[in-house]
Amino acid sequence: MINRRLVRGVLSVIREKTFQQTRGISSNKMDINKFGLPARFAGSVKSVWVEYIQLAQDFPSINLGQGFPDFGPPDHVTQGLKEVAEGENVLLHQYTRGFGHVRLVKAIGKLYSKLINREIDPMNEVLITAGAYEALYSTIVGHVDDGDEVIIIEPFFDCYEPMVKNAGGIAKFIPLRFKPKGEPTGHASDWTLDKDELSKLFNAKTKAIILNTPNNPFGKVFDMEELQFIADLCKKWNVLCISDEVYEWIVYKPHTHIRIATLPGMWERTITIGSAGKTFSVTGWKAGWAYGPSNLMKNLQIVHQNCVYCCATPIQEALAMAFEKEIEKFGTDDCYFFSLPKELETKRDYIVGMLKDVGMKPIIPDGGYFIVADYSPLESKADLSKETDKYKDYRFTKWMTKEIGVLAIPTTAFYNEANKPLAENLVRFCFMKKEDKLQKAGEVLRKWKSS
Repeated sequence: MINRRLVRGVLSVIREKTFQQTRGISSNKMDINKFGLPARFAGSVKSVWVEYIQLAQDFPSINLGQGFPDFGPPDHVTQGLKEVAEGENVLLHQYTRGFGHVRLVKAIGKLYSKLINREIDPMNEVLITAGAYEALYSTIVGHVDDGDEVIIIEPFFDCYEPMVKNAGGIAKFIPLRFKPKGEPTGHASDWTLDKDELSKLFNAKTKAIILNTPNNPFGKVFDMEELQFIADLCKKWNVLCISDEVYEWIVYKPHTHIRIATLPGMWERTITIGSAGKTFSVTGWKAGWAYGPSNLMKNLQIVHQNCVYCCATPIQEALAMAFEKEIEKFGTDDCYFFSLPKELETKRDYIVGMLKDVGMKPIIPDGGYFIVADYSPLESKADLSKETDKYKDYRFTKWMTKEIGVLAIPTTAFYNEANKPLAENLVRFCFMKKEDKLQKAGEVLRKWKSS
């Protein structure tokens, strides 16, 4: 008697093998086309940081490219982490509250309640993230939907655009332009937004604008007039302001950092991003935060709980201790928030003089620890023919790393494709380095100029 079930099974296997063969797929060969990069990441290019970290490894040089200090943080910050590691509270080595370690969100809530002159609910209006990077990601992905437009001011930190695209949004760009309000000062404040150009970008599809003040890489500190203009447009069009303020404490006199959330009608439509790495000079700790009204923060919480869920407990405990100490000293010269910019201003002034000496034209930053310089007066001294990159600043920085031994970052990395030509003559240096490294870089560049 024929076993009908067995026959059907055999026929099914034969049909499947025949189908695979007609498609050119063997049973033990994977169709790699099925595992290509998802469409939402189409067009993504290698990160400038990935490329230039490798460049620094392949060609030993004086690294003034990457944005981190090569000196230690304040003693009480590392001492706090040591106390956590050696302490008897074993629970500090386990998971903590997903939206932020209670002691840390309370400390941050206490500090910013004072700074923005309103009471922040630390349990509902503060989120601790895996660096400011994740704070930006949770904010953008949590609020931007398919077809939403997001305005990005150029130059911008390079993750903004891919995050907007990943969320299904459409990035709209506006560059800072050299338009001094009076006589040119040589400072980043000479670079301003064209008000008509900005106004035309806002429309019913605009979901958000990303503001970075102090700006990376220019070091521009947006003043009250500029912030009020942005705020008025946000209110007119019901737009969210994502305010990236990771360099908030690194501002040089006479400039002051103004938090846009403090402007009338802006608290309810602003999410502010902060960074422990920038605040305490511990970039490797990868801890950041976002704060804003609870109804807006809920979206970030949803994203956070489904990707990171919980950040490192020992790091958060140590940061809470550091914040508590700084709050006690707040407003005094002993407070790290105020002593750091004084220390960095000396380094800034040194690198400004050094770049001028070698023939570059620096844009003096009013905040942050980067400086952008026009290298074009020295272009004739560089042989860029061996480099194949599309944009000249990439070719120059790679040549300078390989042949001169000083690494900087190409500034076109901070612009969208259409506006990259605006920055081809500019490169970015980081001056948050030890004095001997800055001096060595100066010696190397001066030797090159005179050769």
